Amino acid sequence: MKTDFLVIGSGIAGLSYALQVARHGTVTVITKKTKAESNTNYAQGGIAAVVSTIDSVEKHIQDTLQAGYGLCHEEVVRMVAGEGPSAVGKLIDWGVRFSKGKGNEFDLTREGGHSERRVLHARDATGAEIERALLEAIKKEPGISILEHHFAVDLITNRKLEQKSRGEMTSPLQCFGAYVLDQRTGDIKAIAAKTTLLATGGGGKVYLYTSNPDIATGDGMAMAARASARMANLEFVQFHPTCLFHPEAKSFLISEAVRGEGGILRLQSGEPFMAKYHSMKDL
Repeated sequence: MKTDFLVIGSGIAGLSYALQVARHGTVTVITKKTKAESNTNYAQGGIAAVVSTIDSVEKHIQDTLQAGYGLCHEEVVRMVAGEGPSAVGKLIDWGVRFSKGKGNEFDLTREGGHSERRVLHARDATGAEIERALLEAIKKEPGISILEHHFAVDLITNRKLEQKSRGEMTSPLQCFGAYVLDQRTGDIKAIAAKTTLLATGGGGKVYLYTSNPDIATGDGMAMAARASARMANLEFVQFHPTCLFHPEAKSFLISEAVRGEGGILRLQSGEPFMAKYHSMKDL
């Protein structure tokens, strides 16, 4: 099977990329479960971007750098905060319906670390709304196909092919696609692609107790490592700060927006405790 662009993963990263490159060639998106099953689909709170006249990109940058406590790359923070409004605009163009309040303005909420209300949301199921809109937009693109229940096994690289044929590695590293398992038939397919994008999410589900969904198993990171790609910042694994925990059931995350609207974290005794640790208390 051949395609111009192979996208591994059907969350916001993979689907938005597919929509943007569709005008340049054929696109094949593969996902190991159903097309809507992704980290994106489970996200509740919203997306932070400066869309209010009382806010500014510089404020967003400074809030992020402060929350990052010296670990952020400032040039990346400036790029992400600066391009945030236009990225949100693309989502709206693709059909995402963010919640609005009085005067048809966005109903902005506030989350931890933010000095202003700048979180756009779609009720308390923002991720599901984004996933819905992107999948609807993809239906309108004849050049994009989605293969469900297709599990990426390994990347096809020139070095692996050279090792099989001559036992040598002489050329710069290149990727030519991926070997993919069709979970319904048990067949392994080779999908050849001019460009391969790993948009596979994180690996938070390797922990026993986590708010990450079952699909976040780090397959893409493992494939990248086997292909000799450079890996960085692997110590940063998302753990949602507030969740409903039960030792015999899956943890259920509680949106940060709850605290943004005045929710208070308390000990089992009912005592508030966050003032001991930070001036922003529960935020």
